[in-house]
Amino acid sequence: MAGRLEGKVVVVTGAASGIGAETARVFVANGARVVVADFQEEAGAKVAAQLGERARFIRCDVTKEADVAAAVDLAVSAFGQLDVMVNNAGIVGAVGPIANTSAEQWDKTIAVLLRGVFLGMKHASRVMSPRKTGAILSIASTAGVVGGLGPHAYTAAKHAVVGLTKSVASELAPLGIRVNAVAPGNTVTAMTSSVITGDPNATAKTEQQIKAGSALGIAGMPSDIANALLYLASEEARYVTAHTLVVDAGQTSAIGRTVFHDAPNEVIREAGKREK
Repeated sequence: MAGRLEGKVVVVTGAASGIGAETARVFVANGARVVVADFQEEAGAKVAAQLGERARFIRCDVTKEADVAAAVDLAVSAFGQLDVMVNNAGIVGAVGPIANTSAEQWDKTIAVLLRGVFLGMKHASRVMSPRKTGAILSIASTAGVVGGLGPHAYTAAKHAVVGLTKSVASELAPLGIRVNAVAPGNTVTAMTSSVITGDPNATAKTEQQIKAGSALGIAGMPSDIANALLYLASEEARYVTAHTLVVDAGQTSAIGRTVFHDAPNEVIREAGKREK
């Protein structure tokens, strides 16, 4: 169905690649105008250029409040308003046993995965509240729904995103602003490929490994997550708020042994090959 976001203005963080880039493409294809916000300048500018006049690029480090505020303000100055905020930017972050986890790496992980979402929610609500309309969407994870599917810091941050989604939804609902999240399972992106194979470019191999471990016999693709976000951003989800939509081919219904808590990256990658 074309035009599901006709007239809507959207900011997508982490939109230079993976789920973020695909979300920007799907949203523009459905009538939206999009601010592509990412710290990867060359890749982000390329995505925006591909999308044409309906997109703008801005360099954005989601751990810096001024950058997030500027992305929101660009949506308003360039396109007149902000209707949808997609807090997507993410990293794998600190891995390994809790006793050996670096506090510095822990803080960096939380800064990107949680502080970045908080700042996106804060500044989106700043411009949405006077209009009494809008949708704020964040990327959680299956690791934010159960334990054992991700590293400790990542899991903590994603659980917090789920909780923050519920909390902010309760505040903003009277203003007509819906706040929801999507929790992807294993999805074929460069970040996932780095964990599974050690090579961010080995997405074909990653797809086969995810497919082999999928209850549905298919691998999750960025488009699957983008389409879930499209639903939550559209008027079709007008009665949905404070919800985390799990998109994981049933992954969370059958939790297996985790490898993230036991070893550094190199060992995780080898174990990931065996697990998948």
